[in-house]
Amino acid sequence: MAYERNNIQELSAYIPGEQPENGKVIKLNTNENPFPPGPAVEKVLGSLQASALRRYPPPTAKGLRESIAHLHGVADEQVIVTNGGDELLRLAITCFVEIDEAIAVVEPTYTLYETLAKTHGCGFIQFHLEEDWSLPQKLAENLNSSGAKLCLIPNPHAPSGTLTDAASLSALAQEFEGILLIDEAYVDFVDPQLKHDCIALLSHCDRVLLLRTFSKGYSLAGLRIAYGLGSRALIDPLYKTKDSYNTDYIAQKLAQAALEDQDYARGSWSFVIEQRRLLQKSLEAMGFSCVDSQSNFLLVSMPSQLNAQKLYLDLKAKDILVRYFAQPRLDNKLRISVGTADENKKLIDTIRQLLDQ
Repeated sequence: MAYERNNIQELSAYIPGEQPENGKVIKLNTNENPFPPGPAVEKVLGSLQASALRRYPPPTAKGLRESIAHLHGVADEQVIVTNGGDELLRLAITCFVEIDEAIAVVEPTYTLYETLAKTHGCGFIQFHLEEDWSLPQKLAENLNSSGAKLCLIPNPHAPSGTLTDAASLSALAQEFEGILLIDEAYVDFVDPQLKHDCIALLSHCDRVLLLRTFSKGYSLAGLRIAYGLGSRALIDPLYKTKDSYNTDYIAQKLAQAALEDQDYARGSWSFVIEQRRLLQKSLEAMGFSCVDSQSNFLLVSMPSQLNAQKLYLDLKAKDILVRYFAQPRLDNKLRISVGTADENKKLIDTIRQLLDQ
């Protein structure tokens, strides 16, 4: 007998990337940072006392929240710290979307968005990216016509890695009558020469909510900690519905140490940006094509003679994990995370060997 609600019974669960226990596997499938956390994080981790764990953590992550606000030049009240970016997404849907309303996305996109919408029981509206992975024409007009209450846009985009400039997003936010959530999970890997910055949107549009995470740029995926930035009109309701103590004491302390060590963090971002360029160059020299990415991964299209799923399986047999998506527009592509220099070289050498067979 099934006990769950009908929408849960019909739901297909989100499928995360493989997390093997085999330590010899090269993991290029879940967009983790190839760098370990920095020395500031290690220092704080070594100083933590077990006795502190008997007490509840600060419920609003006060110290971390203040550091985030200072870094971005916003008020403390414009920040909420969450248990990973996924919690912020869930809170936004719960707070702002009635059951008889809908959220909208632009496909292909992060598949968890659909899972969260269907879990909530609201509508799920899909528009489609242009062939060059840019946002569709007249998106705001179509969003308003659809009646969508909330639009979720990853930027840099997942899974292509493309970047929509802040001016275009500002125009969309001004015209769209609902709430625009910009998922900036990969924004730390944007080439600094582009001078991309969406924080300024918060000063003139109170319907923009930005998602940032420590998982990617700060090498803390194992802690599950992220944050949202927005107007108080958006942030205050999120506090009403979050778990009482939604982020733990250790995660708060280590995330604050990572955030305040900007020199180390920016060094890891620069490394990823350079390795991304070299990895793309090597893949294209072998006949693959890559979408120009501003994230820590590449979306790689196969040459005509290759099958993406087969290459994924062949690499997996060689203990190299990349990501394959069996869905339209992606089933002839692989998403490959940028690894260490040695991991990237091993990937390229292995692909060359497979092509020679």
